Amino acid sequence: MKINADLIIRLRHQKSWSQEELAIAAGLNLRTIQRIEKEATISLQSKKSLASALEVDIHDLDYKETTEMKSYEYKTVSIKFNHGWFKKGISNVDQALNEEAIGGWRFKQMVIPTDSTGGSEQMIAIFERELVE
Repeated sequence: MKINADLIIRLRHQKSWSQEELAIAAGLNLRTIQRIEKEATISLQSKKSLASALEVDIHDLDYKETTEMKSYEYKTVSIKFNHGWFKKGISNVDQALNEEAIGGWRFKQMVIPTDSTGGSEQMIAIFERELVE
């Protein structure tokens, strides 16, 4: 089962114990302590022994996944674009994208809407940035 290895290391350091001292206090093999701290996996019996030696509730050692929700804001930027039959030329797309990046916007997607002849006079760049609360 998964375990909070960082917590075990922190508790061991609070007691100023080496891995070997923790192994002795918990009645476990030194190699078992090394594996637990490195791989963050443990058997139920070893978990009980560690909790007792570290003087914590057994459930305190459980690994808890934290899911962090992020919020984003989006914006679109139109870039002139002459493409199609008998049209030639493209504006400086790099410059337009870099100008938005300076403001903390990250390029997400480029959309090129076309008319019935397959031509287009603009590109629409979609940008996003994380909202900081």
